[in-house]
Amino acid sequence: MFTHTAAIRQRCPASRPRFLVSAVAAPERLKAAKKRPAFPFTRLAGQEDMKLALLLNVVDPSIGGVLIMGDRGTGKSVAVRSLVELLPMIDVVPEDPFNSHPTDPKLMGPYVLDRYAKGEKLPATTMRTPLVELPLGATEDRICGTIDIEKALGEGIKAYEPGLLARANRGILYVDEVNLLDDGLVDVVLDSAAGGLNTVEREGISIVHPAKFIMIGSGNPAEGELRPQLLDRFGLSVNVETLMDVGQRTQMVMDRIAYEASADKFAETVSGDQDELRQKLSAARDLLPKVQVSRELKLKISELCSYLDIDGVRGDITTNKGVRAFCAFEGRTTATKADLERIAPLVLNHRMRKDPLDPIDGGTKVRIALRRLLNPEAAKAEEAKKKKAAEEAAAAAAAENKKKGAWGGLPGR
Repeated sequence: MFTHTAAIRQRCPASRPRFLVSAVAAPERLKAAKKRPAFPFTRLAGQEDMKLALLLNVVDPSIGGVLIMGDRGTGKSVAVRSLVELLPMIDVVPEDPFNSHPTDPKLMGPYVLDRYAKGEKLPATTMRTPLVELPLGATEDRICGTIDIEKALGEGIKAYEPGLLARANRGILYVDEVNLLDDGLVDVVLDSAAGGLNTVEREGISIVHPAKFIMIGSGNPAEGELRPQLLDRFGLSVNVETLMDVGQRTQMVMDRIAYEASADKFAETVSGDQDELRQKLSAARDLLPKVQVSRELKLKISELCSYLDIDGVRGDITTNKGVRAFCAFEGRTTATKADLERIAPLVLNHRMRKDPLDPIDGGTKVRIALRRLLNPEAAKAEEAKKKKAAEEAAAAAAAENKKKGAWGGLPGR
């Protein structure tokens, strides 16, 4: 395969070095090749929590991404890749490696921003929101980009080769097997996702460019866990399991076979459902600024996080954002307690302190706490009922263990 380098140069005053960005372009014959459509999102069977978490991040990217943990073969990577077809179109400057916005300075790369500051009219085009996959063996230079020190010192040019974070700007960065990635690299990616900027510094030369993206990670918990500090940086978390429902498993197998036989024909059969979901997401993004969360519900959110001993306030903030996004996705403008019950386990599950000897998972603990906070009378009645049932079961077991004909003590005792 032959590749060529597209270089963009800009002349600046002698007091500072010139700036050059290089990117590898694909041959024209590869550009013309038709891309195979991803497996339709609407045909994913089961895994409702995972699908909802992904959709909520499309509605409100500030939620902070999703961490998907589960056994192999449960559709984690398929779900993420199928999300591409639902992502909105964005305005970009053609051939810009940072996916710069043609009119918003906050979303411009360094070269386009300098052109904009000089009053140059920038060309514009549209593209699908990008999905960039971070390979497991990627280095820090491949992720963040690299600076050619030789050109910088010898020719006075800031020769910068953008990395994966530049390509993922205004899109989605997907890290499969995130629990096997080096902790230092995960820190770099999450810091960029939180701050929206990527800074590359080499030998006193610094390049800063926007890196606003949704971070999605997946992995198998049997192969290792993430550090609590890293877990807290993901907005939502879901645990997926193998489908046990016979009907869902059969339908999923049949759909996959049909997709592999002819991806284009299978995509056409569900195009109506895909368009409907795409329109629903677009309407939810437009409705999001109008959604109101009452002060009472906000107090319940903080009370819940305090009751569960959640460290910091990221849990409180993300729960508020998740409730608003879910409310907008449902087409409403007023959040309710039911919205909190649906969203809280996704936000707080991975933020709770884990006890390896505790058989109850975090999501179940969140639901129990919600029942106690939102409906204390019903929770007390349920606990009393369980206590009475346990006492009756203990009494029945004691009576069963007593041997027939055994002395039962004096009468009246």
